[in-house]
Amino acid sequence: MAAESVEEENKLTLYSYWRSSCSFRLRIALNLKSISYDYKSVNLLKGEQSHPEFLKLNPVGFVPVLVDGPVVLTDSFAIIMYLEDKYPHRHPLLPNDILKRAINFQNYIAEKVGPDEKLPWAQTVIRKGFTALEKLLKDHTGRYATGDEVFLADVFLAPQLYSAFTRFKIHTDEFPILSRLYATYNDIPAFREALPENQPDAVH
Repeated sequence: MAAESVEEENKLTLYSYWRSSCSFRLRIALNLKSISYDYKSVNLLKGEQSHPEFLKLNPVGFVPVLVDGPVVLTDSFAIIMYLEDKYPHRHPLLPNDILKRAINFQNYIAEKVGPDEKLPWAQTVIRKGFTALEKLLKDHTGRYATGDEVFLADVFLAPQLYSAFTRFKIHTDEFPILSRLYATYNDIPAFREALPENQPDAVH
């Protein structure tokens, strides 16, 4: 009971925007680890990331931001690693096998395509990255990206696949490994609940 009280007292606060891929991946990690949090919307279209109150949390003005008591964290990768260290026994996001760990760290797609990029240019960039990923993953995939358990690579892949196949209209049959993973992620509650359209600030 005491442990529950402490956890409730230290409930995390996530500052997020529904369409942000960085926020999306962090929501997946939080869900996989069954960590409850308060959701605070930061409307990027209205410029709320530039409000003085938010800039006190993150002077760079980016989402996500995670507040854990006195601790304020920015950058989705740094936050996820913080959660991995703080909650190591809640769905570990890194395998023990050192090669698989390396592949998980390698399997990161930088966000080079913004939501307002012109479609043909965005598709070219995405296809180049996805072609490389197909080659990287072909010898390592199981049910998920690096085996039969969900790890960090899946947390990072899912938002990129979602954006590519929905927003940027990449055809799933072009990338058989990635399209299979995408379908598999949609069967996992932690991933579905983190989807942009399922967030409190989503615009339909």
